[in-house]
Amino acid sequence: MLNIIAPTSGRAEVLGVDSRRLSPREYAQIGYVSENQELPRRLTVRQYFEYLRPFYPTWDESLASDLIAGFQLPVDTRIQDLSHGTRMKASLASALCYRPKLLVLDEPFSGLDPLVRDELMERLLQQAQDMTVLLSSHELDEIEGSVTYVGYLERGHLLFQESMEALGARVREVRVTTQGPAVIPDNVPDNWLDLDVSGSVLRFVDIGFSSERLKTAIDSLALALQDVEVQPMPLRSIFTALARSGQRRGVSA
Repeated sequence: MLNIIAPTSGRAEVLGVDSRRLSPREYAQIGYVSENQELPRRLTVRQYFEYLRPFYPTWDESLASDLIAGFQLPVDTRIQDLSHGTRMKASLASALCYRPKLLVLDEPFSGLDPLVRDELMERLLQQAQDMTVLLSSHELDEIEGSVTYVGYLERGHLLFQESMEALGARVREVRVTTQGPAVIPDNVPDNWLDLDVSGSVLRFVDIGFSSERLKTAIDSLALALQDVEVQPMPLRSIFTALARSGQRRGVSA
């Protein structure tokens, strides 16, 4: 997306510009923070911020001071001597100082202790305002309460993108209790994933849930029903069900 690595195929636009033709004008409006981001290790935090300032016309020195104080960054310590958590704080602070229109975060919370993770998320939300934040993460429990829109990538393909509200409404865990031992029926609907049986309970994830559709599908299977229970699912459980389904189809998420 940011043309750091040339794409082998496909096409993307960032701030209305083909990602392969991003210019300094666009880069000055984009913040980028990555788990594996290389920083100039011999510079102190103060020197690093001073180095960055001339590149960004919208650099806000007052905001920079506030972020340094808020994150308690040791300005006279060299970057190579910082802990991983403090380096991530410095990376995020430096990306926020010029109030970018787009902030891209690539696994920013990996390897961080919960306190640092919460601190980064809290500060990020405080500064977000009109900024668009694109966050790639496997720390789904940590981000679920903050994200508004989600996309799912499987082997380089975007399978869906929608609001968290819409995703939560259409993906549900279903438990069907039968009067005798449960079995996995033949010819189940394509939108039933991760089917499993335990005793008299058939459990599955319905990725196209509606009450009417579910009732029609269950009726068509002629199950000896005792009870049907439908529950919302956290984002991590949704991801796990989709990933397992992808693995069974011979792909990796």
